[in-house]
Amino acid sequence: MYPHMKNKTLQIVRHAKSSWDYEGITDIDRPLKSKGMLRAYQVSGKLKLENQIPQIMISSPANRALHTAIIFARILDVSLKNLFVSHSLYDASTKQIVDLVMQTSDEIHSLMIFGHNPGFTGIVNHLGKNRIANLPTAGVVTLVFETDKWENISRNNIERQVNHFEFKGNPYRDKGESL
Repeated sequence: MYPHMKNKTLQIVRHAKSSWDYEGITDIDRPLKSKGMLRAYQVSGKLKLENQIPQIMISSPANRALHTAIIFARILDVSLKNLFVSHSLYDASTKQIVDLVMQTSDEIHSLMIFGHNPGFTGIVNHLGKNRIANLPTAGVVTLVFETDKWENISRNNIERQVNHFEFKGNPYRDKGESL
């Protein structure tokens, strides 16, 4: 999994591409497009090849985020008993997301969260060293912190940031850099 158990690893995953094709359904119920499902399988497959397997996952209750999380759990072989739903990740501010992450048990060393913009771009820019303009759908940012307590995570103790974004012609070209 991760080499240093004294570190905390946070993986921030924006839900895959969703559909606007259904009239009369609420935002929380919007499903993934088939393209979004395919991308979720591809991105999670790449993470599996890199052995980036979280101990637990927390998802927004929105259909598109939860479906993305279930695909990731299946591909990464994470038991569904380690996938939790938090209503605080739906329509969440950066502060709400940071608060949720900081409440994670210190026994957990790696956490993957699934949700939405603008909060997810916000948390990357709040905690990461490399700012991003936008966390795209099915985009993943991995942040590794040099601390053994979630309440202490900050950009001041970040060890590494890796951005996994989709680009035309190469959906997994890694655009992050180790710090």
